[in-house]
Amino acid sequence: MRLSRLLAAPLAAGVALLFATAALGASTGGAQSPSAPLSGGSEYGLASSTAVVHPVVTRLSVPGASVPGRPPRVSFRIDEPHVGTVNVTVAVHDLTTRKRAILVRMGWVHTGRTNVVRWPRGAKLAAGSYHVSLIAHDHHGHSLTRTAHSSGVATLTVAAPPPRTPPTPPTPAPVAPVLEAGVPTPAQTVADGAVFPVAGAHNFGGPENRYGAPRGNHIHEGQDILTAEGTPDVAPLAGTISWTAYQASGAGYYAVEHTAIGFDFMFAHCKAGSLVVSAGQAVSPGTPICQAGQSGDATAPHLHFEMWVGGWQAQGGHSIDPLPYLEAWERGAG
Repeated sequence: MRLSRLLAAPLAAGVALLFATAALGASTGGAQSPSAPLSGGSEYGLASSTAVVHPVVTRLSVPGASVPGRPPRVSFRIDEPHVGTVNVTVAVHDLTTRKRAILVRMGWVHTGRTNVVRWPRGAKLAAGSYHVSLIAHDHHGHSLTRTAHSSGVATLTVAAPPPRTPPTPPTPAPVAPVLEAGVPTPAQTVADGAVFPVAGAHNFGGPENRYGAPRGNHIHEGQDILTAEGTPDVAPLAGTISWTAYQASGAGYYAVEHTAIGFDFMFAHCKAGSLVVSAGQAVSPGTPICQAGQSGDATAPHLHFEMWVGGWQAQGGHSIDPLPYLEAWERGAG
């Protein structure tokens, strides 16, 4: 009797230990292989994160003017938290021909410090207006965050130095056409409730963005409004959408509105897939049209905005300078 009790005690302890081990395995989902990866980003004790950071241009130094020949000194700084290097390409586009003049692949450069562009041997720029653009991505493939104040794009004007002989009289700046009788004035459109067509931070760029600026064998028939990609473009006045289309070598994705007071508006370079209106649709001031982008023949995000009297691209119709109206609508919005 004593021997049986002595044998039963260890046996009961072993059974209890077996049940405790099984219960522990059930509560933790079972034993894991040492080589099995941990899910949820918790491997090695790292907490998971859904925040995605992108490189940002915090400084882009481009001279406002230069002389023909070798490109001037251009420097930049790109920042991104916890990232040591980003891959950078610098592109220079001729704003008249819309063609690329220079491409510099700088490779991986350090963040958080000033970098100077190393122009290729023999690189030269003729007289004209250019866009200097930064293109960058980090080791995760995240590209630059572009905003109206940090777009990574700057304008460079290359002009020959003035001659030593007495200069010729300067060419007068284009004069805005005199409005025909019955065409509403900017003040009248403000009274009718007009709103600015870009619902976000913006600027009007330089001379090359103005109405009447040379564009090869034609003139610029609108005013460019530079803004961040994805900024809403909206209808300034009530009207009806008369046209939406895509032009790969020009306007990109665009829409045309015929207003109740007779103007026709054209919204060009919309971001792909962002058009939210269709032909025949009635719109009111502030109705979203699309998002600002750089589709078609564009080198930076912006809205190309045209105003027409007598019908857009219609026989007898013609474009007018929209800047006085845009400035009036901008003040009215303030």
